[in-house]
This record gives sequence, structure tokens and C-alpha cells, in this order.
Amino acid sequence: MKFNDLDKSMRIYETAHDQCVLPGIFIVVRLDGRGFTKLTREVHNFEAPFDTQFRDHMVTTTAHLMECGFNVIYGYTQSDEISLLLHLGDETFGRKDRKINSVLAGEASAKFSLSLGAMACFDCRVSQLPNAKLVVDYFRWRNEDAHRNALNSHCYWMLRKKGQDAQTATNELKGMSVADKNELLFQNGINFNEVPTWQKRGIGLYWVTYEKEGFNPQNQQTVLTSKRRIKTDYDLPMKEEYEVFVEQILSPKKDASPE
Repeated sequence: MKFNDLDKSMRIYETAHDQCVLPGIFIVVRLDGRGFTKLTREVHNFEAPFDTQFRDHMVTTTAHLMECGFNVIYGYTQSDEISLLLHLGDETFGRKDRKINSVLAGEASAKFSLSLGAMACFDCRVSQLPNAKLVVDYFRWRNEDAHRNALNSHCYWMLRKKGQDAQTATNELKGMSVADKNELLFQNGINFNEVPTWQKRGIGLYWVTYEKEGFNPQNQQTVLTSKRRIKTDYDLPMKEEYEVFVEQILSPKKDASPE
């Protein structure tokens, strides 16, 4: 069989189930660390419940994903997960679901591994959201999930550090209300309201425009040019204010820089 005929006959098995995200549909990608509980607790022994070095590895990885070829207008990270909002008009890889998943999972795994100095792996999934309201709801969901996880983690590790084993600490927290958990922390010297915002609400990364001074050799004059860079926001708003924040990112007039 000639190569061209063989190539054509075999390619169909790779592409028969290709799915593309339709035009006009928002793409949000979520990546999760695979086996990160073991990685962070047993292999590298990061500080619990939150570690600034691990946080910085996640921020570095998120920033890399925003610059690796996709038109990402917002990156969000909390715990061991990363969410990316692609520009509505992004056409990278023809909007093929499998290419988006495989490339971003590979990029995240490689960048985090290089930053950490050890092997790490991410999985990846695509959410196809038909309108801006659902995009806002998605990021509100992850923002609230960060708050819930932070409260639970602070409670759990406070009990562990007081000498309880994993099962006992888990059982004590089971069924407790948010108010009860806040009170438990307060009675043990932790005011959850004073916990750093990045632990409770995650971290946002988005593009901002700034002016940079340059030199035009043709007319020998100093000129100002507009550049873009990524801003890392460790103090995200919450609840309805966070929804407004995401809406500003989605707005064409403020596509790169929410105020």
C-alpha cells in the first residue's frame, strides 16, 4: 500500500470522534493536579493547610498557560486547580476539544514540573458555556469552592496539629455548619476573617495594558508604546463584587484590564 493511502486510512481512527467547540460558545478550561495530595503531603511535605511556595508554583504555571499560544483572557487558580477563560474568538487548533485538553494538560504538567524540580501531572477538561452569564456563574462557583475548601482545610489541619488523627478530625467536622467551623477556629486562636484572601478566594491573573518608553531611530525621537503584561491579583473580591469583576473581563471595552 502506498504511504498516502495508508496515511489516509489510518488518520480516520484518530479523527473520527473529533469534536470542535462551536463558534459563539465560550471555552473555559479547568486543570487539576493528578495525585497532588500525595505530592504535597508525602513527597514534598508542603506546609498545611496552605504553602506560599506551592501557591507560587501554581501561579507560575497559570501565567505560562496564558502565554503558550491560546488567547486566554483570565486565569484563576485555587488549591491544585487552574481555570482558564479563552477569548470568545479564539480559534487555536480549530477549537478541537482533544487538542485543547492534550496541549494544555501537557503544558501545565511540564511547567509545574520545571518549577517544582520534580515530576507532576495535570488532567484537563473543557466546559462549553453558551453565554456570558454562565461564564460568570462558573467563576463564582470556583470562587465559592475556594472559600469552602479553605474553611474546611483550616479546621482539619488545626485539629490534626492538636494531635487528632485523620479519621477523628474528619469525623469531628462532619455535619458542622459554616458558623460552627468559624467558631471552632476562633476558639482555637484563628480568626478566619483575617486569613489571607488568596487562601479563601483564590488568585486571579489577567492582562493589563501599560505604556513603555521607547526610541524611534528613524526620527531620533522618544515614543510611548502600549504593552501588555499579566497582573496577578491575590486580593480578589467576593460574591456579587466578584461577579462584576468577571463581567468586566468579558466586556469588549475592558477585555484585558478590569479596574
